[in-house]
Amino acid sequence: MITRFSSLYAGHVDMPDMGQDATPVNERRHSNAHLATVFTKTEAMARCMDEHGYDTLWLAEHHFQHEGYEVIPNLLMMGVHLAHITQRLKIGCGFNIAPMWHPLRLAEDFATADILTGGRVVFGIGRGYHTREVETLGGPMLDQDANRDYFEEAAEIIFKAFANESFSHHGKYWDLPPRVPYRGYELEALTLVPRPTHPVETWQPIVSASARGLDFMVEHGIKGVVGGGSALMSEGPVAAYQAALARAGIDARLGERLAIGINFHIADTREQAIKEATPFYEEHVKMFAPLGFFRGLSDEQLATVSGRGGWAKAGVPTLAEACKDRSWYCGPPEGFVEYLQELGESLPGCEMVNVQASMGTPQQVMIEQLEWFAQAVMPAFKAVTA
Repeated sequence: MITRFSSLYAGHVDMPDMGQDATPVNERRHSNAHLATVFTKTEAMARCMDEHGYDTLWLAEHHFQHEGYEVIPNLLMMGVHLAHITQRLKIGCGFNIAPMWHPLRLAEDFATADILTGGRVVFGIGRGYHTREVETLGGPMLDQDANRDYFEEAAEIIFKAFANESFSHHGKYWDLPPRVPYRGYELEALTLVPRPTHPVETWQPIVSASARGLDFMVEHGIKGVVGGGSALMSEGPVAAYQAALARAGIDARLGERLAIGINFHIADTREQAIKEATPFYEEHVKMFAPLGFFRGLSDEQLATVSGRGGWAKAGVPTLAEACKDRSWYCGPPEGFVEYLQELGESLPGCEMVNVQASMGTPQQVMIEQLEWFAQAVMPAFKAVTA
């Protein structure tokens, strides 16, 4: 049963133009002063969500994006700050990219955030998808096998450090501690100082839904965040995660231990919502299609979204089509209630839904949409919960 609502904000700044005829992604460059507005935008979202009873604001870790789409480099620092200007809202790391960190530095920083916020920062890790970020900061990305090996070993080290008074690890990438003399004895174990003082709930994005990746998640008790589209279809990542739980001997309902993401835009009518949100949707496609997040696009379509215009001729999917396959919802609030009720029936184990704005959505629109959703949609589910 759906009982909690959260939102994912990847960290885009407001943009002067949006849509297929606007500035191509690779030609965007913002001033440092404008890129820094991401912090006041995030503060506004956090205050709004805290006031209106949302569960978690998920933020994304990214680096070097002068284009302005994902520009929050440190989730843990941001999380501590946001927790101190809100009352109840949790701040989710969606996600810290483990191959860009030394695992023990990530573990230490999260433990610090956990203690300073009274457990209101939620741990999340991922493998990454931007070569510019991961390879620059010392992790493998071009070699996908190495990337997964590196990620899994880093995660194992972090979990050891969280759970044990002292630990050691000797693997492919890390030898912890190194065999060195220290104050008259040979170093054989380490202690994370400090360790988290609250239970650590760990989340990870499910993208490829490979058996190896899902089995690793289940083995370590990691919950999954899934985007729209295929996430709403039983044969997609949701069913694959349930199958991984079953392989581990865990009997779970479809959607259990998962958060489902849905891009949305509310208006008085479906037509009005699609019209208003189309520039945001098109900016979203421009950003993510070349990175492989819109599967099934041809080389011609990918070339088209990297330039200006021509989407209809190339057959690039429209927002109306995205709504049809249920990866987006556009329309009046009462229709969104029905949409989510149907989702809850099809995924009876799902408790959390991330309702989120598309890449490029201006701050004012994001706040208006979060308020409208909280006032006109959430009460239907709070009443059922009560």
